[in-house]
Amino acid sequence: MFRAQWMFELAPGVSSSGLEPVPCRASSREPGLKSVDARGKQEIAKEEKAKELFLKAVEEERNGALYEAIKFYRLAMQLVPDIEFKITYTRSPDGDGVGKRCVEDSKEDDKMADLLTDFQQQLALQESSVKLCQPEVYVSQTHISALPMEVLMYIFRWVVSSDLDLRSLEQLSLVCRGFYICARDPEIWHQVCLKIWGRSCNKLVPYASWRDMFLERPRVRFDGVYVSKTKYIRQGEQSLDGFYRAWHQVEYYRYLRFFPDGQVMMLTTPEDPQSIVPRLRTKNTRTDAILLGHYRLSQETDNQTKVFAVIMKKKEEKPVDYHKYRYFRRVPAQETDHSFHVGLQLCSSGRQRFNKLVWIHHSCHITCRSTGETAVTTFDIDKMYTPLFFARVKSFTAYSEKPL
Repeated sequence: MFRAQWMFELAPGVSSSGLEPVPCRASSREPGLKSVDARGKQEIAKEEKAKELFLKAVEEERNGALYEAIKFYRLAMQLVPDIEFKITYTRSPDGDGVGKRCVEDSKEDDKMADLLTDFQQQLALQESSVKLCQPEVYVSQTHISALPMEVLMYIFRWVVSSDLDLRSLEQLSLVCRGFYICARDPEIWHQVCLKIWGRSCNKLVPYASWRDMFLERPRVRFDGVYVSKTKYIRQGEQSLDGFYRAWHQVEYYRYLRFFPDGQVMMLTTPEDPQSIVPRLRTKNTRTDAILLGHYRLSQETDNQTKVFAVIMKKKEEKPVDYHKYRYFRRVPAQETDHSFHVGLQLCSSGRQRFNKLVWIHHSCHITCRSTGETAVTTFDIDKMYTPLFFARVKSFTAYSEKPL
């Protein structure tokens, strides 16, 4: 009451006695108006704080931090329960973020493209005593940076190995700038391309580098197995009393394993991948039903890459039992060689590249050794020939047998 009276007396045109009735009524309303204004300012401040928390929650949710987003959403709704409907977007929040992300991605791509040049320039500007790489912390033993460049490159060739394990080479390039430069050595990538495509990759055009050719040009993969699963139902024999006939559901798998030296293994079996895949690591497997052969890549005029392979069963020399035919004349059996000709189209499926093989041809060639005549039987490519999909097997590249 004292503050109200004091504010009333300070108003211009009012006497200090304060006996005029009308200004006195006005002064009684003044504190109410000021309290209303104070409450309005508090509401506005509370709403602005809620908007800030809500937008921060939206940003956290967009970045994938859902726990933090829920926390900010809860704080915002505690201040203003219907804050979601009070926020007006002048532009699409996702659109602006997508645009920023696109610009950032393009910038990152440019940085990655010039990363090798940048690292080489940084090392060239440094003192000659500075080596390709340096230990991050002091070590008493000899550090790998003390090795000459030739020895380091030889180690990198062991990492790639004769199995062409380029995934390990890319992981090795993440260690430091010096290893990044070594992992981008054009000679390594050129030899890898020569092992895959042979003489057909003498020209680098239209690719920017040998590494780009390896990444972009269609090829079969060596660090795993191509697998297909086939199911069908066949009719069984009728029961003895003739009241019912059994039906059988048949399941079997086809496995294809490619090697960098041009050899291929094929196996058709009802056994599941857990038991079969470990046996396909090397070509010297003891599985009897495996077919061995060679393959080649063919770039057709329709810009489709096809894989053609000729496979046959492993030859086993059986000892001749002469005592069996000692007392009667032996009738020699006609010896034949069986080979299978396979044609597959190389495709990409989903995010992975070159991970699908579609059947286009399958035939059996039976050759008589004595006469040299060959009988060809071509199989119809129907639904029984399901596509083969690639599955990476880490154990295939667990250790190196020979350098690149």
